[in-house]
Amino acid sequence: MKFNYDMLYGKFICRPNRFIAHVDISGEEIICHVPNTGRLKELLHSGAEVAVSYYPFPHRKTKYELQMVKKKGSWVSIHSQLPNILAAEAITAGIIQELQNYTIINKEVPYNDSRFDLQLIGKDICFVEVKGVTLELENWSFFPDTPTQRGRRHIDGLIQAVNDGHRAVLLFVVQMDYAKGFSPNVHMDPAFAQKVKEAAHTGVEILAYKCRVSPYEIRISEKIPVILL
Repeated sequence: MKFNYDMLYGKFICRPNRFIAHVDISGEEIICHVPNTGRLKELLHSGAEVAVSYYPFPHRKTKYELQMVKKKGSWVSIHSQLPNILAAEAITAGIIQELQNYTIINKEVPYNDSRFDLQLIGKDICFVEVKGVTLELENWSFFPDTPTQRGRRHIDGLIQAVNDGHRAVLLFVVQMDYAKGFSPNVHMDPAFAQKVKEAAHTGVEILAYKCRVSPYEIRISEKIPVILL
């Protein structure tokens, strides 16, 4: 995915609430929308280098949106809506090897009490739930960074799809390029981690792919190991 907007660079100041951040750009303090409701505490600390997109449209409450944060010399994408787009692009391009040979990709598909991010139709029907990952510790990535009851419900839906005879995949899109692997965050949300284990035992496929990230483009690049703690 190539970005088609202007990108500005600055230093993070503060985040008074989960939707808004204050950023210093060339000595001017500007207000940005934060497109991610996670905690992001390991990323958004005072003085962190950030990349901000500029949308000068009159209908927007703020013309700026926080897109990336630099950590360990590399950019981390924080936009929570990008992973679904990236997953669909990567499946179409054949990058996700486990999800090849599907001719139709449907988005936001209802199924019983669930709504899956993607439905793939080809040799079979495969439902895919996508989770964006921004938390990294010692070059290992984790999800979630805050407890998520909603995330557990999504996994219940995947388990039901498998029990109904369909293929189901839980895909973690790691929005950085230096992560060596992925695990559910058992310390932050042990119930979520247990639910992922339950899903794997039921037959839900657990995949993690990391991204190549720059201020000009982001794309899913390669598979990384998954360890269920």
